Amino acid sequence: MRYLGSAPWLILMLTLHPAAGQTIGGAGATFPYPLYAQWFDAYQKAHHGVEINYSPVGSTNGIRLLLDGKVDFGASDGPMTDEQLAEAETKLKSTVLHFPTVLGAAVPAYNLPGLAEELNFTPETLSGIFLGAIRKWDDPSIARSNPGVKLPSNPITVVHRAEGSGTSYCWTDYLCKVSPEWRTRVGKGASVAWPVGTAANKNEGVAGLVKQTAYTIGYVELAYALQNHIRFGRVRNSTGAFIRADSASVAAAASSVATTMPNHFRVSITDAPGPKAYPISTFTWLLIPASGSKPAERRVLISFLHWALTDGQRMVESLDYTPLPTDVAARELKVLATVH
Repeated sequence: MRYLGSAPWLILMLTLHPAAGQTIGGAGATFPYPLYAQWFDAYQKAHHGVEINYSPVGSTNGIRLLLDGKVDFGASDGPMTDEQLAEAETKLKSTVLHFPTVLGAAVPAYNLPGLAEELNFTPETLSGIFLGAIRKWDDPSIARSNPGVKLPSNPITVVHRAEGSGTSYCWTDYLCKVSPEWRTRVGKGASVAWPVGTAANKNEGVAGLVKQTAYTIGYVELAYALQNHIRFGRVRNSTGAFIRADSASVAAAASSVATTMPNHFRVSITDAPGPKAYPISTFTWLLIPASGSKPAERRVLISFLHWALTDGQRMVESLDYTPLPTDVAARELKVLATVH
């Protein structure tokens, strides 16, 4: 496939007329999987003969499969590291481009039987719980943020991801920004040495364990919490306001970088400024080699991504995600035109 940057009209032709009878495969993040499953189905119905297979194996595994050349694209809720990008240059003979597809949030999901109120969590409380320093639900630090709420004295059971996860990256990236102790003792990453807790696989595994087990707390993507009817709390943001995660508060977090983010799109929006910003928000990315040796498959991949950044955005909010800022989507389309 020849270079597209010098002929912008060509990419439009390809997006409207992708090659039929082609199959592409991807793997990675579970965070956006409820949306991606709907996207792939809708796209395939509109483009007869095209098939997109996706395995929600977690961000770390998706990146590994991409680097090993076993899938056409990866998906992650945390950007690839410099070391991973260098490995791509060596193994794939190409840089890997990051294309944000939608926005989401990681929320503190909990199961407290009989409690009707929605809890407030401070950064200090969340870091303390996941460090193992706060062990009971009626700890004074939780009580101070929830005046008048009758908290149980039961021990807190922490649930975290078992596999390498972009949701974990988002969660630990946030904790590193708000807790010097967390930054020093644990750090951020798709996989970390959790000080306490029970491990569960994928977002649905954490969501399921929290839903089934009393007195637990875990972190899950917002859509999983909403679709599984799991209680989750508000989180105090950088201005001191307790904010509930929803499309508006996640969009407010993204607005902090919408016009200034670099063209590699590898940015963090956790602990974003702004009185209405939900502080544990993130983009999720499709990871696509900038060049490749399979022209027909590449045409389908470029076509799908163009559709996702345009028509696909209209499906986002109904599935409990947040659409891309229009400035970001427009800039991505310009970068997409350079893929060959």
